[in-house]
Amino acid sequence: MFTKEKTSRNLKFEKKKMTIAIASDHAGVDYKSRLVAYLKSEGHNILDLGPYNEERVDYPDYAHALSEKVSTEQVELGVLFCGSGNGINMSANKHQAIRSALCWNKEIAELARLHNNANVLTMPARFISFEEVKEITSIFLNTAFEGGRHEERVRKISCS
Repeated sequence: MFTKEKTSRNLKFEKKKMTIAIASDHAGVDYKSRLVAYLKSEGHNILDLGPYNEERVDYPDYAHALSEKVSTEQVELGVLFCGSGNGINMSANKHQAIRSALCWNKEIAELARLHNNANVLTMPARFISFEEVKEITSIFLNTAFEGGRHEERVRKISCS
């Protein structure tokens, strides 16, 4: 089991400004909107793919739009929200070049980048606070892939 102490020694902070795509379903609109404002205040370029209100929508539509932007390298990383995080995460991971990680705490976000080279962060809007969203996102964006023994494992994720 990983602890904060164990993983924090391995952090490789990039602290660079990025272009980030962000999307959600209706359950994640509030956090998405608040995170867009926060990330812009941190100097990042944000591509907000919607939705823009809490009217019911289908999460796969937004996951696929974001995944296309990430997989074609129009943006560096992506962030997704839905109620549990599961549906939108599953949809994103249908794309060949996407490694979407469902993260509900900082340690999981850190390991998703360090060991799995995740390029999409997915969070469960109904189960974490906005303060946790900011912390998880910050760790995800600023942790570099460790490489090494993890390179071959990440290559094996793809089925083709």
